[in-house]
Amino acid sequence: MIDPAAVIDELNARELLYQTTDEAALRDHLRQPAVVYNGFDPTADSLTVGNLVAIMLLRVFARHGHHPIVLMGGATGRIGDPSGKDTERQLLSDEQITTHLGGQRPIFERLLGTDVEIVDNDAWFREMSAYTFLREVGKHFSVNQMLARDSVKNRLEREGQGLSYTEFSYLLLQAYDFLHLHRERGVSLQTAGADQWGNIVSGVDLIRRVEGTNPAGGPRAFGLTAPLLTRADGGKFGKTEAGAIWLSHHRPSGARGTSPYGYYQFWLNTADADVRRFLLTFTDLPVAEIEALVARHASAPHEREAQRTLAREATALLHGVAAMRRAEDAARALFEGTVELLDRATLEEVFALAPATEHPRADLAGNGVALVEVLAQTTLARSRTEARKHLDAGAIALNGNRVTSIEARLTERDLLHGSVALLRRGRKAWHVTRWR
Repeated sequence: MIDPAAVIDELNARELLYQTTDEAALRDHLRQPAVVYNGFDPTADSLTVGNLVAIMLLRVFARHGHHPIVLMGGATGRIGDPSGKDTERQLLSDEQITTHLGGQRPIFERLLGTDVEIVDNDAWFREMSAYTFLREVGKHFSVNQMLARDSVKNRLEREGQGLSYTEFSYLLLQAYDFLHLHRERGVSLQTAGADQWGNIVSGVDLIRRVEGTNPAGGPRAFGLTAPLLTRADGGKFGKTEAGAIWLSHHRPSGARGTSPYGYYQFWLNTADADVRRFLLTFTDLPVAEIEALVARHASAPHEREAQRTLAREATALLHGVAAMRRAEDAARALFEGTVELLDRATLEEVFALAPATEHPRADLAGNGVALVEVLAQTTLARSRTEARKHLDAGAIALNGNRVTSIEARLTERDLLHGSVALLRRGRKAWHVTRWR
């Protein structure tokens, strides 16, 4: 039988527990299934891996029999949270927010189940008048206390920076979210990253002021945060040379998302110093199994068993087992040079970010075109002279197969799926040629 209170032990074991408003009382409260929520602002039409910690928190609570609620900030997203920001966010239009909410919803359904309860705080803020908000919420907050919040104080202390009243009021809006959900859906716990501690405490305090103490003893509401995630080398988690790692492959705006292959590669490239932490945070594997895996990895790090497991588990969780297996097959094909075995969709996915050029297909008629001529038109060689040197050194591969002759020619028979030829210099420098 599932023990609801054991969720705290699992969060500690996974190093996902940073702060709680009252851990002893919360443990006692969680002996019965509770309703817990986490808020997400619609700043983009997808979420990134930076948002994944909060979602995994909700997954842990759901495993222990608690009821998670996703709060989408259709209202607060129109304001912008000043926490951790150097400047005020650009205000989004109604159309942008609608698009962003629509893009994020499928992510929650994939990671938390299609039956996950998702609410939008625009539903209760849109009809609330300004004076009702000031009477019902504003009167419970001291300006002096609000000025002491780190998110406010840091901005005010920066030279040349200020804080608009719009952003200043954000924590009141988030506090009222907690009060509204407490009243309407019985929510008793809010979770978030550590940077949201001040906002969470404001909500807990507002519930205490308005609703009073719990007749059964102890608080009516609690807050819990996870530590902010950083890489062991000090770099920002979730950022690569290609940009942010998105949780969507196809985004409603048409902007570039992250393909299942790109997502798999992100986790596969995890540093040894980070892999244990990421396995604990971003997979559902039992903690004991993770510790055993990390021990095996330490004795043979060159085999990268821990990274491969992390990549498989994380990709299957978000994109499904079939997409994970395609990504794994693609990674193997890229390593072994057997790229000609990739289907068209996977090939395009794998090389979506590789340098590419387009060429007239007519050049391939008859005996085709000299490879040295093609190379000089790519990022692999700056001239025909340099191209000859690379060919003579055996450094060039066509569709994964090493080219052995300086006189080699490219013909229509070399095209993959009738339109693409892949060139590689050395082990990693790829160039895609598309023949139209």
